[in-house]
Amino acid sequence: MFENTQMWLPVVILYLLEQNVFAIDNKRLNILYLIADDLRPSLGCYSDPVVKSPNIDQLASMSTVFYNAYAQQAVCGPSRVSFLTSRRPDTTKLYDFNSYWRVHAGNYTTLPQYFKSNGYTTLSVGKVFHPGIASNHTDDYPYSWSVPPYHPPSFKYEKRKVCKNKDGTLHSNLLCPVDVSEMPLGTLPDMENTAEAIRLLESMKGSTNPFFLAVGFYKPHIPFRIPREYLKLYPVESMTLAPDPDVPKKLPNVAYNPWTDIRKREDVKALNLSFPYGPIPKDFQLQIRQHYFASVSYMDAQVGNILHALDDLGLTNDTIIVFSSDHGWSLGEHGEWAKYSNFDVATRVPLIVYKPGVTSSFPRPGEKIFPFIDVFQSTQGHFGKGHVVESVVELVDIFPTLSNLAGLRPVRHCPSQSFKIELCTEGSNLAYLICYRHGELNREAYSFSQYPRPSDSIQENSDLPDLADIRIMGYSIRSTDYRFTLWVGFDPLHCQPNMTDFHAGELYLLAEDPGQDNNLFDEIDNAKVLYKLGMLPSWSESLKQHILYLNNGLKGFFD
Repeated sequence: MFENTQMWLPVVILYLLEQNVFAIDNKRLNILYLIADDLRPSLGCYSDPVVKSPNIDQLASMSTVFYNAYAQQAVCGPSRVSFLTSRRPDTTKLYDFNSYWRVHAGNYTTLPQYFKSNGYTTLSVGKVFHPGIASNHTDDYPYSWSVPPYHPPSFKYEKRKVCKNKDGTLHSNLLCPVDVSEMPLGTLPDMENTAEAIRLLESMKGSTNPFFLAVGFYKPHIPFRIPREYLKLYPVESMTLAPDPDVPKKLPNVAYNPWTDIRKREDVKALNLSFPYGPIPKDFQLQIRQHYFASVSYMDAQVGNILHALDDLGLTNDTIIVFSSDHGWSLGEHGEWAKYSNFDVATRVPLIVYKPGVTSSFPRPGEKIFPFIDVFQSTQGHFGKGHVVESVVELVDIFPTLSNLAGLRPVRHCPSQSFKIELCTEGSNLAYLICYRHGELNREAYSFSQYPRPSDSIQENSDLPDLADIRIMGYSIRSTDYRFTLWVGFDPLHCQPNMTDFHAGELYLLAEDPGQDNNLFDEIDNAKVLYKLGMLPSWSESLKQHILYLNNGLKGFFD
């Protein structure tokens, strides 16, 4: 009678999750959503051998760790609007920083707005939505937040001449280690964000309403304005270059990111680099990597302080914690720096989800689950990785997943045309993977990313074209086995691709080429057949239905 239990049990559990049967009790859980800026999975819990991130690693050891999570566009504004609305860029119609989705695309419900409509006090600290036009100069207040969002006063000095050179002169540099006491206001933005987040947690203790607190850190985003002492963790003589620091020979020009924002910094300008490829001198490359890793450790300390406060306030047992980033960042791979591409180094992000009593057991009375770990004094060995999910997932999955984990009414999946539908998701509910702790690799899971370009040739605005200048869109599918990208014509007036206007293709088989350095598109006849069979005008439900064609076309390469 029960011989087929393993076959139907996952289906039953998924159904129960969708009905929110597995709520711990009727008490509504708080949400603490921690968002890093430009953070690739350079963390100990993601097997990075260099980076020291003890506080995030500690969180990961008691969480579900999604090992292959991907952003939908590797630039801050479009990515944040995408995962906060659970809609893809072709739905939000935001590919730059210069439009507000509620006016430009549709009046879509956001993740915090959905929690607010369900009785939560929603609070924003730091960079959650991208500031400016992309969030209506209000961080989408009052739609998404119960009170006006907090921005640290010291952030206005982030791009000013506060970086001291050896001769004592001040500059706006890429590399900017500082003595915090000498900074304007005597602090740094993420320190202020941390203090405000802790203050808000203290104010919510004992509240009858659950809270949704989003904390957006500014690091490791450039400039690397961080406390100088963090560089000591990463002696430059111990740094190594990226394993693939050269531009791949078969990389289409349209796929290359010329890292223009890096070139604008005074210390990089002084290098007199040629456009578009450079390269950056090796000694400076090592310093960039050193400063990026140091910025990660500095941000990790801020995470540790907030989690420690959550513990001290007795809120850990009542709070779901999510840690993620908006996209990754290239550190010299493929001869590229920053984001602005479809490569894994630009699109892959950490995604860590903690639910009390589910991803770890409840602590005993008085036991601290997240004690602060000082990276300078820590003798703590490597933490366990928690429950690792290898299957490919996406940032648009966060909205439906968090809603389900909190016991709210499930968010339904969007139909293929959803511009007039305020509340729906273009992602997937991952609660099944968290609560059921299902670890089997799903080879049929995919992520969808895209990146716009103004031209086939590399230009000054290739990394971040304004909408009016976009003429080509690179649509990319990432599976367990391959990354497949097509660069096709794009109409910026109607935000529509022309799939018959083919410009270039990329195909990387990951088992033999995990760094995505050997483009096989022109060498495998099937690749162009896949272009004809598998690609549709947008990342819609109809596209997902046609993924089977794509997978069948490639499966012979993985036998």
